[in-house]
Amino acid sequence: MTSLFPSVRCVALSPGAFHLRGYLPVDAQRALVEECRALIDGAVAAYVPTVRGGGKMHVRMLCLGRHWNGQTYTYEATRTDFDGAPAPPLPDSFRALAREVAAAAGMTLDADLCILNYYPADGRMGLHQDKDESAASIAAGVPVVSVSLGDTARFLFGGLKRRDPVEALPLQPSDALLCGGPPRLRYHGVSRILPGTAPPELGMSGRFNLTLRQY
Repeated sequence: MTSLFPSVRCVALSPGAFHLRGYLPVDAQRALVEECRALIDGAVAAYVPTVRGGGKMHVRMLCLGRHWNGQTYTYEATRTDFDGAPAPPLPDSFRALAREVAAAAGMTLDADLCILNYYPADGRMGLHQDKDESAASIAAGVPVVSVSLGDTARFLFGGLKRRDPVEALPLQPSDALLCGGPPRLRYHGVSRILPGTAPPELGMSGRFNLTLRQY
């Protein structure tokens, strides 16, 4: 979709976890934002999932390629926990972006699904592990790629146990994050969104986040 620029800073958070700061130039951000908007409000639109226990998430979610069921914490072809609609296909541009970000950190990723979340000003995501992909994918340490667009998020990066210490770092628009190998199962979340921090060229408030995965 785009390519690395000299201004990109690759920061190792731990072996296998990398924060690529300033990864996407503003033109690429704008194009991706428009694609996300069209998907979020498309024929199969994003919705606010209800998870086990009856709680509502604090994001609008749309799964591409495969649907993540918030009741069973499994992937499926259709949205049986909501409206029964089939998961929209994963765009080729998203696959290419996942490959490129992974390659920038010396890894490979053939993404077959994406969880696209929209965070409003009061959006957040509790600490959790990305552990619902196939056992083979998790055992192989296949990376998860995250791309941030819009307002800055306060990202929480913990350990392999929920009570491990948590580091907070800003994920700014254009940033990418990659976790592969052992960090693949580290707890992480978003504690808050910083309104008004999106580049004005994007014409948006809130935050889009794409997590690209290989089931």
